[in-house]
Amino acid sequence: MTVQVELFGIPRQRVGVPRVEVPVSSHAVRLGDILLDVARQFPAFADECLIGDYVRAGIAVNLDGNRFVADPETMVTAGQSLLIMSADAGG
Repeated sequence: MTVQVELFGIPRQRVGVPRVEVPVSSHAVRLGDILLDVARQFPAFADECLIGDYVRAGIAVNLDGNRFVADPETMVTAGQSLLIMSADAGG
């Protein structure tokens, strides 16, 4: 089971790819744990985009294209997708 993470703007520049699949061991996991997993794989992402398991100001996380989330305790279900973008990524 995985959560699809799509990256735009600064997060994409720091990771170097447009998309990352994060394996999850249970049906639902904390947003903060997903962010930390991406940070472990891509340390430059952590340096620029996170403070612990929180996203920095200017970074937005959208769950399934429906709502923006920031609380690391937000539960994300396997099969869902996250969009992580910087404020400058839009038009």
